[in-house]
Parts: sequence; C-alpha cells; structure tokens
Amino acid sequence: MNAFSYTRATDVSSAVGAAAADATAAFIAGGTNLVDLMKENVARPARLIDITRLPLTRIEETATGGLRLGALVTNAATAYHALVERRYPLLAQAILSGASPQLRNMATNGGNLLQRTRCYYFYDTAAPCNKRQPGSGCSAIEGYNRVHAVLGTSEHCIAVHPSDMCVALAALDAVVQITGTTGERAVPLVEFHRLPGDTPQVDHVLRQGEIITAIELPPNGCADHCSYLKIRDRQSYAFALVSVAAALELDGDTIVDLRVALGGVAHKPWRDREVEAGMIGRPATVEHFRQVAADVMRHARGRGHNTFKIELATRAIVRALTTARQARRA
Repeated sequence: MNAFSYTRATDVSSAVGAAAADATAAFIAGGTNLVDLMKENVARPARLIDITRLPLTRIEETATGGLRLGALVTNAATAYHALVERRYPLLAQAILSGASPQLRNMATNGGNLLQRTRCYYFYDTAAPCNKRQPGSGCSAIEGYNRVHAVLGTSEHCIAVHPSDMCVALAALDAVVQITGTTGERAVPLVEFHRLPGDTPQVDHVLRQGEIITAIELPPNGCADHCSYLKIRDRQSYAFALVSVAAALELDGDTIVDLRVALGGVAHKPWRDREVEAGMIGRPATVEHFRQVAADVMRHARGRGHNTFKIELATRAIVRALTTARQARRA
C-alpha cells in the first residue's frame, strides 16, 4: 500500500472542492472495495478524503412519492428499511443477496455504485489489463474467462460489474444524484455506468471532483410482481455468474410493464428497453418470457470458458419472470 494523506470533509462543498483540486484524491466511506484495491496496489490514491461525516445518511420520501436513499446510508440499513421492504422489495432482495452481513453493515449506497470489477487480471498487477493500465492488453480474452462478460464487450475489456444492488436499481429506473463544482445533476442509473469500448478504464460518468449524494427511486416500485435471482458458485459471499432483476405490472394476465435487468454478464447492469416494450399488451406466459430471454441475449458472445453464461442467463430470465408473475404481496 502506498503512502497517502488523509482529510476529513465536514460538508459536501468542502469534499467536492478538495477532490476537484487534487486528481490523485479518492473519497472513502465504507471502504469495503477501495481498501482492498489499495492493499493490492491496484488503486494508489495520494490522498483520501473521508466523507463519513457528511449529511447523506437519511432515507426519506420525495415530493413525487418516491424514495431518496442517502449515499452514505449503509447497504444493510437500506435493505431493512421499512419503506424499502414494503415498496421496493426487489431492491431489498438484491442487496441481501450480495456480500456478507459484515460487509453490508459497512458498505454505503454510493460506494456500491462505484465498486470495481472483480476480474482476476484486474487485481493481478503482474498481468496486462487495459482497465488498470490502458494499452497493456486484456488478459481475460485469451485467458481464463469463466466469470467474464458476454454482452456489451469490446476487444479491450470483457470485465463485468460486480454489484447486485445496481441490477435492481437499473430495473427500478433509479436516478443518481450528483454534486460537483459546477452544481448538481441527475443521471439515470442505466446511464451512470459505461460499457468498455475503447476506454475500459473509465467505469462511470462521474467527473473529477463530483460526488454521489443520493439515489432516487420513482414512486412505482413494482412491489407486487418482482423477483431477484442470483446464480453463483456458492450460496453466500460470492459474486453472480448471472443475476436477474425481474419486475412485472399486470392487468389480469396481460403485461402492462415488464422490466429485466441482468448482472454478471456485462460491464454494467444490462437492460434492453426495446425488448421490454415489445411485450406490453401480451399475455404473461412462459412462452413470451422465453421470447424475452432469447431477444435479450441475441447479441451475447462467449469467449470459451464463459460461453455457458449465455444459456444460463437465458434460462435465468425465464425463471425470474415466472417467479415474479406468481408473486403475490399482501
């Protein structure tokens, strides 16, 4: 671990100002990913800005009937919050399927969005990795790539985003609230993370000095018919090989709204709105769910060890949608 200086911010303005003035600085809150990266010399910030004292620790209702999740609320507190459990059960399910109780007690909502890939080669500083060192190559493409992406990849990177929480947020049409030196802006969660393209080292749309202040959920939480399915190598404390956040709105057996977000298969939570829109007005049948799955995965590309993910994700989508259809909340 490299030497670094430490600053504790007392308000959002001072945190933003400190980060904007130093390109080598990094924010630290729960630190559940950043500290690991620093220990492995993958991340080498010269300055840490402690933001744990900022007033971003509340969950509150919005004027439009949605919910605002403070960026520094822990994952555990979010998952067990009464309004989240009742109105956004998909999010609660996703959070509780991730990490471990100890990590969920430390990890923050903002930090969850910013966690980095768990690609073996990204963590191995002896291996070429375009995400860690642009231009050095991608070891995973010709290497052992069982956990890697099958959608939205490029010839420069096939890493996957590791979050469970973000998959549910993508399905729920969440919006990320951001503050920087030029003011505030709102970015839909589905646009917050980036595909690798030619710049795989850039994970998201945050600019230098900007900070996540909150995540806003719209009024409709798809609470009646939703399901989060996570398929992994072991039951706990493992990242998804494939995960699916599925949500339906039904009028009888007719689909009024359908949402499918995937994790473990791309550089960001994956949604295909065109496929979703094509199901509106159709019966919520397994046959139509199979069509959704086939269409969502139509551009998937395996690289050998991870080719199994294409069939696994196809089946998982059908299963998650079927479970969501059958769900009945009191």
